[in-house]
Amino acid sequence: MNNKEFVADMAQRTDLSVKEASSMVSAAVSAIISELMEENTIIVSGFGALEVKKKLERVLVNPTTKQRMLIPPKMVVSFKPYTSLKSKVK
Repeated sequence: MNNKEFVADMAQRTDLSVKEASSMVSAAVSAIISELMEENTIIVSGFGALEVKKKLERVLVNPTTKQRMLIPPKMVVSFKPYTSLKSKVK
């Protein structure tokens, strides 16, 4: 499902126009992004949790050249689904 299909489905389920549903989805995504930028955890009941985790620096070895490279630490977004979502998907 792409963004256009998602917005159309949201519009149908909520009896809103496609334009209103699109702005609602955009607002939700903006709110999620701003909270993740502040490294806050977002918990959506019945769906799961989004959180920012720090990946430590590590050494990577190129298998062809055997050259070792240091990968710097970075922040990544992690999603942990709730068990109710997991059971519905199975």
